[in-house]
Amino acid sequence: MKVIKVLGSGCANCENTAKLISEAAKAKGVDVQIEKVEDMAQIMGYGVMSTPGVVIDEAVVHAGGIPDKVKIDSWL
Repeated sequence: MKVIKVLGSGCANCENTAKLISEAAKAKGVDVQIEKVEDMAQIMGYGVMSTPGVVIDEAVVHAGGIPDKVKIDSWL
């Protein structure tokens, strides 16, 4: 199981990013656990300055803007 964290303040872009990742994982049959991280200290701890950010297995893979489907599929 992949642990995927979506970093952000809970804005629409962050919510949409989490939804897109969830849908892509379901379509590919990949078991994921999605966690939303809204605490700014934790977000800054990952070095993410613009949200939404995406962390997979504790590695930052994306920051700023909604990732496209091709990018999300490559993570899974």
